[in-house]
Amino acid sequence: MRGVEIYPFFTIEQAWPNWVIFTLLAVDMVIRIVALGWIPHNRRPSVALGWLLAIFLIPYVGILAFLLLGSAKLPKKRRNKQTLINDFFREQTQGQAIIGDSAHMPEPLSTSAQLNFDLGALPMTHGNSFDLHTDNHECMERMADCVDAAKSYVHFEFYIVAIDDTTRRLFESLLAAHERGVEVRILIDHVGSLGYPGYSELVKRLDSSGVHWRRSLPIRPWRGEYQRPDLRNHRKILVVDGELAFTGSQNVIDRSYNKRRNLRKGFQWMDLSLKCTGPVVNELDAVFITDWYSETDEFFDTSTQPRLEAPQNGGIQAQVVPSGPGFEDENNLRLFNHLIYNANRTIVICSPYFVPDESLMHALTTEARSGVEIRLYIGETSDHWVTQRAQQSYYDDLVRAGVRIFMYHAPTVLHSKFLIIDDEVSIIGSSNMDERSFAMNMEVTMFIVNKEFTERMYALEAEKYAPNSVELDVERWRDRPLLHKYVENVARLTSSLL
Repeated sequence: MRGVEIYPFFTIEQAWPNWVIFTLLAVDMVIRIVALGWIPHNRRPSVALGWLLAIFLIPYVGILAFLLLGSAKLPKKRRNKQTLINDFFREQTQGQAIIGDSAHMPEPLSTSAQLNFDLGALPMTHGNSFDLHTDNHECMERMADCVDAAKSYVHFEFYIVAIDDTTRRLFESLLAAHERGVEVRILIDHVGSLGYPGYSELVKRLDSSGVHWRRSLPIRPWRGEYQRPDLRNHRKILVVDGELAFTGSQNVIDRSYNKRRNLRKGFQWMDLSLKCTGPVVNELDAVFITDWYSETDEFFDTSTQPRLEAPQNGGIQAQVVPSGPGFEDENNLRLFNHLIYNANRTIVICSPYFVPDESLMHALTTEARSGVEIRLYIGETSDHWVTQRAQQSYYDDLVRAGVRIFMYHAPTVLHSKFLIIDDEVSIIGSSNMDERSFAMNMEVTMFIVNKEFTERMYALEAEKYAPNSVELDVERWRDRPLLHKYVENVARLTSSLL
């Protein structure tokens, strides 16, 4: 069969009728033209450009991927639930962003509290206390101790969970609490735990126990449950009786994550978690209740709803900052940028996945060039190959501006997430410094304003992080092979495909 010329330089066999070929080319052109005006709507330019690049290179695959993954917001019904709960909590606090004495707070910090309250509806409170936990396994033992002492209820919400030799006691404590009449509610992200040894066993145990548990953000279209599959609940929260809570970066799984590849390489995850008492316990509970309501339509009766009341002074001031695709704004990113721009002397960042958007890069490089000392802790190794390559593409710009980069030694997988600013600001939570945590994951962050606690954080940096890290050798880094730079830049493009 003779070839048919479609373009001057291309000849293809006429496998299809001419009208089919010309129709496909016309649709291809329409996709490109429509995408130019449609994709940028209400998206950051970097995100829009990433999608446009994918669509122009592979139009049919690109547009299908966009239709499946292009919206970084949860369904409107779920966002409406979030708005309803936010209004409920604002009514409880009578619109106060800071409960109690705030006269001593510097203006940048009081405005940070106001920003967080406007975005997330939870206030800054006095009367809190915190214990730091740096050992994953020891922390889970303390969680189990607290669950064993529970009298009224336990709320459990984590991204990755599995039964193994390390976590077994905690899950036995949860089921024992349920059996003795404690109201136990469990939320587990539907996708986060899939594929981890011990998860299937856990599901069977939970199903047979009769405990109240739900999959968070389930992807089960045959049951009418569907949203963009990579929008996930990445929060880590345990609340016991409204009296104490745990939160931070830690999942409920052995620190090797039980996979053969990790065991073979000797990978051990290093996390940072908080045990909390005071009014922030009720704020963490408010985040759990919102997520439970979103999944079940069950809103607890008034006897079990958290009351956002707080002492007027004393203790540590702190505020819980929820964020994610259920909100209209990127709450955590706005807080980080606001605090960074108001730093005067020192910024310390620890993030396992550091792939900043343009606004965060501007904030960090601006402050570094202004004379603020910035120390960035990242892992020498990572469990996400593409993310690590994308992260590496930012090193040159950061060190050129004066940011010092410290790599935590392998085979430890650095998973702690914290931010320290000047003398009295500490941030600890589940949020990484990347596009996924800003726009696609449901996260929870603890914003702490206290000099003594911040001193503890600097001491932790000096004792646990600095001695086990090596500063990036800038000259050696810049001499890396051209192929490495190419791969990093390609990986960097993928970070904006929200």
